[in-house]
Amino acid sequence: MESPVARVLVVDDELDIREAVSEVLSYEGHQVTGAADGAEALRRCRQFRPDLVLLDLMMPGMNGWEFRARQLQDPELADIPVVVVSALGRVPNLVAAAFLPKPFSLDDLLELVRRYARPSGPQPLHA
Repeated sequence: MESPVARVLVVDDELDIREAVSEVLSYEGHQVTGAADGAEALRRCRQFRPDLVLLDLMMPGMNGWEFRARQLQDPELADIPVVVVSALGRVPNLVAAAFLPKPFSLDDLLELVRRYARPSGPQPLHA
């Protein structure tokens, strides 16, 4: 059985990363949109209603931490899972579904999207 198509928001201030990730996910059949900072990401969340947000942390303007804080305060957006994609790796005191360290493999990216971007919600991790 094929995975359902997911709606994914890619938030990264680096255009090359947004485009590369978007291309890979689109090829896999997902609907993808991008945002260059946290403020744009909040607007896109309200318009696009993603099943998953792939979030960079280090961005000018509204960074990933501020985006996540505001997202969690908004009842309409709070339940959208977020995978943090950052060179910082796992960040203490930041609530996220998962962390994907940069640089990352396409296999790891696709596995996290399959796991967390399902309309039925996150799937359990398998050891």
